[in-house]
Amino acid sequence: MGLIKAGAGAFGGTLADQWKEFFYCDAMGKDVMVTKGQKRTTSRSSNTKGNSNIISNGSVIAVADGQCMMIVEQGKIVEVCAEPGEFRYDTSTEPSIFTGNLEESILETFKTVGRRFTFGGDPGKDQRVYYVNTKELVDNKFGTPNPIPFRVVDSKIGLDVDVSIRCSGVYSYKIVNPLLFYTNVCGNVEQDYTRDELDRQLKTEFISALQPAFGRLSDLEMRPNQIVSHTTELEDAMNAALSAKWGELRGLKVVSIALGSVTLPEEDAEMIKQLQRTAALQNPNMAGATLVSAQADAMKAAASNAGGAMTGFMGMGMAMNAGGANAQNLFAMGQRQEVQQQQSPSQAEQWKCSCGATVTGGKFCSECGAPRPAPASNTGWTCSCGSVNKGKFCPECGAKKPDGAPLYRCDKCGWEPKDPAHPPKFCPECGDLFDENDRV
Repeated sequence: MGLIKAGAGAFGGTLADQWKEFFYCDAMGKDVMVTKGQKRTTSRSSNTKGNSNIISNGSVIAVADGQCMMIVEQGKIVEVCAEPGEFRYDTSTEPSIFTGNLEESILETFKTVGRRFTFGGDPGKDQRVYYVNTKELVDNKFGTPNPIPFRVVDSKIGLDVDVSIRCSGVYSYKIVNPLLFYTNVCGNVEQDYTRDELDRQLKTEFISALQPAFGRLSDLEMRPNQIVSHTTELEDAMNAALSAKWGELRGLKVVSIALGSVTLPEEDAEMIKQLQRTAALQNPNMAGATLVSAQADAMKAAASNAGGAMTGFMGMGMAMNAGGANAQNLFAMGQRQEVQQQQSPSQAEQWKCSCGATVTGGKFCSECGAPRPAPASNTGWTCSCGSVNKGKFCPECGAKKPDGAPLYRCDKCGWEPKDPAHPPKFCPECGDLFDENDRV
């Protein structure tokens, strides 16, 4: 009786699975990450006795936007489709007399009956259709329960200090590699795999990654109050910090981050402000202006002194003399610095060569070797004191321009001898021979 029942089950099950199926997925909710495909059957359908985990050859699978379809056979992914439209499964190991060559389909059907008979009439395989939600999964709230260290760096004023910050907001992520997510996270689910099974783990890892991400922003010399307006840089930093756990392991990616607030303790915020004020006083002009302002306030306070204005002014004078600095000296120091900056030649001065290359500094082009063209200010005569002039008298020493004396200037690099009437035989800059072509 057992053999007869197994034979009848194998034959009947194989015939029931001859019908081609149509798989689809209803709209996936915002909390569903993976769901099992549904086989469409209605009251008019004759395909009601087929095995739910068998996909006949030639079956059709519908794929919508924001979905990735996967066919899993014997626990292994055999087909993947992320393009919206109709996917026809023509390579199934379950034959159908409604697909392909009829003679070959009938032969394969009898072979399937034989294989099922050895399994007691049941199919010895498992085929499933899964849909992965590839849309953006939004509204994941987060907050830092403990302060996160943040290094505040400003090379312009020499600021380098560690503070503690707290932040809160929401982030969104999406599945960018469905195969990794299915293989390493959800696997063969019965119906749905939802976000609540993974969100707690993801949120903990997200907050842990904030510290290295903030470290990357600190390298950009970004201040805490600027983080809110640089969410793109923060998203890139978070993806870099989570690449191993999210990208390479689970196939996930952070899409966007919206920070509600970034706050510092009052003592840290006040410390940064004080350091910025102190750094501003490195400029002598700023220090002088601050001193003048303080002196003006002191004069107002002295004028309203209850012991008499004279007593107040005497105290103010003693305080000024004890300070060891006055505004005039500071302003003079600032002017000297400005003059030195204007007189010192720029080390990064650039010039354009005739070959089109832009050269920084140097007397010869690094591309073609051509000498640097003489500046326009060199056209004139050179005084014995070394000054280059265009007029008849030297503005530095008052010497008169030599009358009737031939003037020479190298036509290659623009160098001029100190004695314009007696140039050397060869130019000391480029080695060019002085001849009539070098006469001005």
